Amino acid sequence: MRIGVIGAGAVGGTFAALLVAKGHDVEVTARGAHLEAIQANGILLDGGWGEPRARVEARPTLAETPQLAILATKAQDAATALAANATRLEGVPLLVVQNGLGGLEVAHRELPEARILGALALFAASYLEPGHVTVTGPNPTVIGAGPGADSALLMSIAATIGKVLPVEVTDDITGAQWTKLLINHVNALPAITGLSVQEVVADAGLRRIMAASMRETVRVARRIGVRFGTVQGVSGRLIGLIGALPVAFGEQLPRMLARRMGAVPNPGSTLQSIRRGQLTEIEFLNGATVHAAEEHGFAAPINAAIVELVHEVERTGSFISPAEVVRRVPR
Repeated sequence: MRIGVIGAGAVGGTFAALLVAKGHDVEVTARGAHLEAIQANGILLDGGWGEPRARVEARPTLAETPQLAILATKAQDAATALAANATRLEGVPLLVVQNGLGGLEVAHRELPEARILGALALFAASYLEPGHVTVTGPNPTVIGAGPGADSALLMSIAATIGKVLPVEVTDDITGAQWTKLLINHVNALPAITGLSVQEVVADAGLRRIMAASMRETVRVARRIGVRFGTVQGVSGRLIGLIGALPVAFGEQLPRMLARRMGAVPNPGSTLQSIRRGQLTEIEFLNGATVHAAEEHGFAAPINAAIVELVHEVERTGSFISPAEVVRRVPR
């Protein structure tokens, strides 16, 4: 199958390399030094799924119309990327693989006639250097139907991707997205402090803040009627307990997620953006909690403080000490 991957960073690069290894004809989009490295030497993928080097066509935008398109840009870049590739995406099923909330809505707004599916990449991957991606946590990808997609298309695309990496199918992609949003709360504090996820979770003060931000997100979601799906072993029942019980109970979720990452330090996607000097997708992660609360007339002060601290690091280029973070995030 001819597949176009829009945004060949850590997640998109992983998809592209594994698809090529299974014989698919893959074209990717990328920018700057990463694009140049891919054009010269392909994508080197190592870590949890072996070490394939994928030779792919790479350009700033797609040159040909694929049979399947995978959107794997950062959330804040999605609309621009879709607009730039719109002429190549007419009538093409689109799999949106992004963190946070709102990705399916953005894709539907930009491509109202498209058949759209949503995907949650639960695997941990890091962009190490131009042309080089490593997988530190070879976990499944969850796929569900979005606007314009029916169950037949969902099962067809899930079968195709499932021959490349582990796939789980959900009948409630929105509920799954909210659970993944909760899991993605591990990303912000590493971006603020410069520490790995495991180091953040090992710090008692930072772990408590992470758990408190998760509890606040659960309470916001419950208040606006969201039903959480089961993702990565995190069930709706567990999430309900995180929202209802003291923060000390909620600290078990960060601990569990850190254990699953193993011993290799995991920076998280937000810190990876900071290290590359790029704007982060924090407004679509912890910021999504803040925006959802504000839209319904109340506040999410813990997540709001975390978002502001990430933006401060973006502006200044300087990380903030754990003690200062604990001082500045409300309890």
